[in-house]
Amino acid sequence: MSKPIEDYGFIGNMLSCALVAKDGSIDWLCLPRFDSDACFAALLGTEDNGYWRIAPAADDYKVTRRYRDGTTILETTFETEDGAVTLIDFMPLASDEEHVDVFRILRGDRGRVAMRMELALRFGYSETIPWVRRTDFGLRAVAGPDAVELHTRVDLKGEDYRTIADFSVGEGATVPFALCWHPSHRARETNIDPEARLEQAERWWREWSGTCRFGEREQHPWREAVVRSLITLKALSYRPTGGILAAATTSLPEEIGGERNWDYRFCWIRDATLTLYALLSSGYREEARAWRHWMLRAAAGHPSQLQIMYGLSGERRLNESELPWLAGYEGSKPVRVGNAAYDQLQIDVYGELMDALHVGRKFQLEPSQEAWNFQQTMLENLKRKWPRPDKGIWEIRTSARHFTHSKLMAWVAYDRAVKGVEDFGLWGPVEDWKAEREKIRSEILSHGWSEKRQSFVQYYGGEALDASLLLIPTMGFLPADDPRVASTVDAINRDLTEDGLLLRYRPEEATDGVSGGEATFLVCSFWLADALSMVGRHDEAQELFERLLSLRNDLGLLAEEYDPRAKRQLGNFPQAFSHVGLVNTANNLISAAGPAAQRAEHVAAAE
Repeated sequence: MSKPIEDYGFIGNMLSCALVAKDGSIDWLCLPRFDSDACFAALLGTEDNGYWRIAPAADDYKVTRRYRDGTTILETTFETEDGAVTLIDFMPLASDEEHVDVFRILRGDRGRVAMRMELALRFGYSETIPWVRRTDFGLRAVAGPDAVELHTRVDLKGEDYRTIADFSVGEGATVPFALCWHPSHRARETNIDPEARLEQAERWWREWSGTCRFGEREQHPWREAVVRSLITLKALSYRPTGGILAAATTSLPEEIGGERNWDYRFCWIRDATLTLYALLSSGYREEARAWRHWMLRAAAGHPSQLQIMYGLSGERRLNESELPWLAGYEGSKPVRVGNAAYDQLQIDVYGELMDALHVGRKFQLEPSQEAWNFQQTMLENLKRKWPRPDKGIWEIRTSARHFTHSKLMAWVAYDRAVKGVEDFGLWGPVEDWKAEREKIRSEILSHGWSEKRQSFVQYYGGEALDASLLLIPTMGFLPADDPRVASTVDAINRDLTEDGLLLRYRPEEATDGVSGGEATFLVCSFWLADALSMVGRHDEAQELFERLLSLRNDLGLLAEEYDPRAKRQLGNFPQAFSHVGLVNTANNLISAAGPAAQRAEHVAAAE
């Protein structure tokens, strides 16, 4: 039985990251980059797949854990009959992408505790067992291009293709471990000073998180949740390029035992606007600027080749394959790497890109004439594409349809272009853009609305609901006081909820090409809270937001989904979109000028 997803903590250094379980086991680690082949993948199968566990030798112990305030430094305290020790896990900051480390420091707090370390190194998602040899500093493991060294003072022994150490830690003592990766043809790491690197990392993270503007004066009760979400987003960013991952993992299932297991270690253009609002409204202009620059570089090229997602450095080919030797999380197969959705036609991406660049102008990020030229060319391409069916925001793997949300975002693309001329004095064929905007608007109102359901629907001619329709007032397509908005919010809140939380859609109503079901989608519940607030149902919005905060694990982290029946998190973890939703909804609920209200100021008059 796999450990619950919410049992994991998350550490990272903006190059890579690791997931640490409550029992002291690192069960997921990709080196040197987030999207590299994993060397610890026990999360996706049995422990034979690679892990690194440090825990008391006794079977019976109590665990408490926390992050050091404002940091990604994780402290797990083990209490036994003989005493207490704290395991400090962190990834030190690094400027060299070819030297990435994981440090673990044991600190004796009380008495003397017998400990056991087990290390099973496996490269290539646990397919390859490396060649391991002893050294004067610990051990060195090599497999092809990868080399990993374990630096430690404790005695090591080999056992069944694992490295074992039995030792004890007394009060006041520290026992450091350093796992250091580098290319096998390069020299090994030399800066092995765990205490100094710990101090450096703690200082940097506290300085960074301390600049968050949310609730800083009144110390708002939601500030801790917002800061933790922003730290998570920062740790999911790739420092060399500014890209922000959708999640740290691949193939954590949306349904236990199901096949909805996707690789999220890429950057989606769709996340751009919401992420920019989360960063800019919290005071993080540098990160927002880096994210915008990444987006412009990734999207650069012929507009007809615009993709929905790219790699960390803007890579375009994200071929999907399956790893049959991995059993999958709780038997959820297949395990996938890569994501075939990268070459789908998803028309909404044009609107998200245009909206993101418009947000940058509103927050006075440096203007770019080159970006505006690119946007104009992109709109010419969109004119040919928006009338076509597509695969939609949820990336269905069946026949294309005329998704209402896709058309909504095409409207957004032309609306933001018009605003670029009217609000910022940019030049463009504004009358042509207005005409195209009105054409899309008329089509949505004619074909995206269902008289039967008294709601906008997922796709033209259908009756299925879709949580993305909650963005209609947020995007400014209709004002929040339009009866059709209120009716749509009512329908979605009534028919798409499970125990008060929101599904993306009901797979049985909207065949998406993948078997099985899924749990409630957390960012959609944040959208519902935004929509409830915008239509004047503030108490309900706040109640839902507080409920969502209660679903975070003990470290304040959220996955992609939550199963209210099993009361557990599901999907890839931690999920950037969930944490972006948390930050933006918190801002929406405490300020009339929050992200939703700011975006909705671009309202076209209803016919």
